[in-house]
Formats: sequence, structure tokens, C-alpha cells
Amino acid sequence: MVESTRHSASDSLPSPKERRRLREAMSLSEEQVAAAVGVTRATVRNWETGRSSPRGRKLKLYAQLLADAGPEESPRTPDPEPAPKPKPKPQPQPQPKEAHATTRPKPAAKRAAKPPTLPAHPAPPPPGAPQSTPPLTPPEPPAPTPAEAFDALYAYAAPALVRQAYLLTGRSRLSHEAVERAFHLAWERWPEVAVDGDPPGWVRAAAYEHAMSPWQRMRRVHRHPDAPPAEQDRRELLDALLELPPHYRRTLLLYDGVGLDLPDTAAETEASTPAAASRVLHARAALAERVPGLDAPDTLHDRLTALANSCPAPRLMPAQAVRTGSERRARYWTRVAVTVTTLIVGVTALTMLNAPTRYEPPVSPGRQVEGVPPHKGPQKLTPKDKKLRARLLSEPAHGPERLVPQDR
Repeated sequence: MVESTRHSASDSLPSPKERRRLREAMSLSEEQVAAAVGVTRATVRNWETGRSSPRGRKLKLYAQLLADAGPEESPRTPDPEPAPKPKPKPQPQPQPKEAHATTRPKPAAKRAAKPPTLPAHPAPPPPGAPQSTPPLTPPEPPAPTPAEAFDALYAYAAPALVRQAYLLTGRSRLSHEAVERAFHLAWERWPEVAVDGDPPGWVRAAAYEHAMSPWQRMRRVHRHPDAPPAEQDRRELLDALLELPPHYRRTLLLYDGVGLDLPDTAAETEASTPAAASRVLHARAALAERVPGLDAPDTLHDRLTALANSCPAPRLMPAQAVRTGSERRARYWTRVAVTVTTLIVGVTALTMLNAPTRYEPPVSPGRQVEGVPPHKGPQKLTPKDKKLRARLLSEPAHGPERLVPQDR
């Protein structure tokens, strides 16, 4: 009973794109929806992009919130029952004529072929005849393995992503590196990517984030763009694209280049739909000001496609090499994390062993006490004192001059 209730509640939710549209129709922000349901803003964004779905009490609150924004459905009127068709009148059957003795029978091919009717119960085969096996249904093809699914996604999306990253950066080497890095992440998180509603979109977002990271400007190999195209119009269009702000450039490429609709473009760029529309309009105006003849969106789409196709041919690694590199990278960072953790644990244990077990008050520094005369010791002997000392040392200890008591 609990499972059936849960499935019915989850089925009542609209699609992720419709959830975003309903929220914007109520003029609510992601923070307001998150506060009403009791979750974070990132969770609401994942619900609207289809990466996750609410459960339990949050599912009921979220469904009730969306139901308040949706229009009430009008009850359907039952379809009228179709009128009974008139029964056709039976046609009189022609009576067969008696065959004349000289009449030749018609060939079997020219007779009106009537399909033979099968008996209700087929007759049993004669004894000794081979038993016929019933026809088997063709087996279903096996589901692809994770490696095969990843290779298919790589072969389908990688060449186009390299060209799109080139339009964002103007650097061929950086575009290849961004796409390979995005597929490394996709293979590391393949269980998440495989169940995603748009796996190419997941990889595209990761590639765009790496290609447009501001840290790439600090690397010497990516500091300067590649040589511009030889054609004048394509060179002007690429220069105008690279002069746009990064967010405007990415939004314009997704909307006018890739062909996403406005809600999907806003969701991928993590912006609201009005903000994404404003970016597209400002980017189009800036390009039309720099490059003449780009007023129509269809013309801009064709020019962007031609510019992407004119970039250097992608030199992609094999899919197996990408998977191997991803696994090697994961093992390397796992070892680094284990090493750093072990080092921290060792330093902590050594500190605990050498730490004092009781409190020792610190010794205050000494200071000079005033008012007490310094201790100088014995006085220096004068010449008269030295002469007297020498005389005392030279006289014998026993002599007649001394009085010695006698025993009685």
C-alpha cells in the first residue's frame, strides 16, 4: 500500500521543464520554493532539471505547491455512443448451373481462390512422423554494458563538443582538454550520468565549465588564442564572440548555436528564464554591431555552424584511452587522499604522545631588584696585610714561646 501511494504521488508531478515554468508563473524564486518545502536551493534546481525527484513529505508539499499554480482541468464530457450501423441486406446468391458434359473445368490458378479454413482441432500426426517444434520468438538483444554505452556517448557527442568549446575559447588545445576532462568526470560518475535525462547535456555542462574557468588564463599554454581563421567574415565573428562576457557567450551559443529552448538554456546556465532571454538579446545586439548582417536569428545560427565546422579537425583520443585515463586519475587522487590522511593521523598521534600530561606554570622572567647593595666579597689585601700573613705562615707551629699545659 505504501509503495503504490508513493508511485501515484510521484506520477502526479509534472515534467521538470513544466515545474520550472509553473514556479516562474507564480513569480517565485528558487529560494522561496526551497524555504516553503524545507530544502536547499540546489535541491530545487535538481528537481527542475530532472537530476533528482522529491520523496515523502517533501513530495507532497512540492506537488501541492505546483498544483496551486496549474490551471484547473475541466471535466471531460463523455463521448456520445456511436449510432448503430444498419445491417446490410442479404444479397441473393446465384444458383449454380448444371455443368455440361462438354464443359472443360477451369484451371486452378484462374479459379476464385478461397482461403482454406483450419480445423478447430488439428489432426494428430501419423505415428513415426517427425515432431514439429513450435516457432521460437527471437531473443531480445542484450543490454549494452557500461563501457559500450560510454563509448557510444563519446563517439556521438565528443566531436561536436570540441567545436563548441572552440567557439567559447578560441583555443583548440583547451577545447580538446575540456572535452576529455568532461568525459573523465562522466566515467567516474557513470551511474549518475547513465540515469540522467540528457547525458550529452551533462557532459556539455562539464566541458563548458572547464573551458571557461578563469584559472585557465593563468596557464602559460592557454594564455594566447590560436591563429584566427583565414576568411574575413569568420575571423570577425570569432573576435566578436570572444569579446562578449563569458555568461553571454555561453548563453548565446546554447540558444542560437546548439538550438536549446529558453528554459533549458536558463537551467544549464543556472539563471532564470528572463535573465537568459536578456543575455541572448544583448549578445545578439553586440554581434550585430560588430558584424553586419547578423540581425536574423537563422542567419546567426548558420554563421555559428559554419564557424564551428571551420575549426581544426578534432583529434580525439580513443574511448578506451579516455576510460583508462579516468580510472588512472581516480586511482592517483585516491592514493593522494590516503597518503595525506595517513600523514595527518601520524602527526596527530605524535603530537598527542609528546604533549605534556599536566600543567606546568611558566617561569616568569627575572628582573633587577633596586635598593639592595651588591655583594662584593673580601677586601683586597694591602701590603701590610700581606707582610703579616707571610710572617704567620713562616713561624713554626710548636716552640718554646708557647705555653704548653703539663699533666699533674
